[in-house]
Amino acid sequence: MTRSSTPDLAELAGQADRRLAEASAEEVLEWAASTFGERLCVASSMADTVLVHLASRVAPGIDVLFLDTGYHFAETIGTRDAVADFMDVTVVNMLPLQSVAEQDARYGPKLHDRDPDLCCALRKVEPLDRGLAGYDAWVTGLRREDSPTRADTPVVGWDAKRDMVKISPLARWTQSDVDSYAAEHGVLLNPLLAAGYPTVGCAPCTRQVQPGEHARAGRWAGLGKTECGLHT
Repeated sequence: MTRSSTPDLAELAGQADRRLAEASAEEVLEWAASTFGERLCVASSMADTVLVHLASRVAPGIDVLFLDTGYHFAETIGTRDAVADFMDVTVVNMLPLQSVAEQDARYGPKLHDRDPDLCCALRKVEPLDRGLAGYDAWVTGLRREDSPTRADTPVVGWDAKRDMVKISPLARWTQSDVDSYAAEHGVLLNPLLAAGYPTVGCAPCTRQVQPGEHARAGRWAGLGKTECGLHT
C-alpha cells in the first residue's frame, strides 16, 4: 500500500486535536474512521485489548498491527490469537527483518541485556515503521497517566518522524476508566495483567511489579530505560 498524497495532514491533525480535545474515545475513533477509512490502523501490544475492542465497534475489520518480536510471553501470543479469532478486526503480524537466532548470530546472544535500545530498534521500531508505511494515520493506546513522558499526549497529534497522523483516543483515560470499560464489555485481557504485570512487554525485559511501585517499574528494570522508541 502506498502512502496517500493527502495534503496538509499536519494541519488537519492540529485542527482535529483542538476540536476533539474533550471528546469521548468513541467520538475520536469515529472521526478517525470517517476521515481516513482504510488508511487508518491500530497498533496494539495485546495487553488489555480495550483499544482494539473500541476500534472494532467503530470500524469493523480495521487493521490491527502487532509487533511479533520473537520475545513475547506465551500469554501475549495467546491474546493476539484470541483477538484475531473473536474480534471483528484484521490482525497484521509484523516480524523483524531478522529472527532471534539471526540477530544472535549478528550481534551476540541477549542483545536486550547489553543494548536494549538497539534490540528495540531492530525488533519493534523498524517493523512498526515498515508496517505503518501504507497508512495515513495510526491509533495508539497511549494514556497521559502512564508516565511523565506521556503526560502531554495529544488526542490527535502529528507523528513527524513518520509523516502521519497519530491518534490517542484513550489519552485522557485513567486506569479506572480502562478497568470499567473492560468489565462492562467483557473485554479480553492478557492473563499477565492479573499476575502482577500491569504493563506487558517482551519477556526478557518485563518483570512483575511490587506493591507500591509505579505500573511501568517492571519494564527494563534497573536499566534507566522507560520507552522502547515507538513513541519517540
